[in-house]
Amino acid sequence: MGLAPLILASASPRRAELLRQLMPDFQIIPSAATEILDEHLSPFEVCQLNAHRKARMVAKKNPDALALGADTLVFLGDEIMGKPASLAEAEWMLTQLQGRTHQVVTGISLIHLRVHRERMFAASTDVTFHPLDTAHIREYLSKMNPLDKAGAYAIQEHGEMIVSEISGSYSNVVGLPLERLREEIQSWATS
Repeated sequence: MGLAPLILASASPRRAELLRQLMPDFQIIPSAATEILDEHLSPFEVCQLNAHRKARMVAKKNPDALALGADTLVFLGDEIMGKPASLAEAEWMLTQLQGRTHQVVTGISLIHLRVHRERMFAASTDVTFHPLDTAHIREYLSKMNPLDKAGAYAIQEHGEMIVSEISGSYSNVVGLPLERLREEIQSWATS
């Protein structure tokens, strides 16, 4: 069957950079879908639902393309840590995460409306932070912009200052689980 033209339904430069490692040719059309944070859903369900909403919004306007929506959130137990609204909230989030292991979950939705196909999945990576004091947290925050990042950090931006260990996909923590996405796209193209 082959693969329809791909559209990344995200404004994230990190996701675009990662996706270029799988396929150099795709279009970027950011989705305006509102993200939902529902405490009654599991981390996987929240991320997949948001990814679906993003992909579907773009797919409706581009039914002949394959729309790829993604949503990444940080979870500490049952607590969702999305993008902080302020530096104070970013500092609070990193204080909660310091010295502990949390999960980074990315939901992915692939939608091709013209042929009525959709595939959704989510990937999870465990991330453990070093024990951090307020001075270390503030130093880290001074080196990057935490306001557009779930959990107020970016592993690829001075992550060695705060992260002691990861178990799972590194690219998932950045925002796109490349290993699983590669498998799904290959499967999509051959079925």
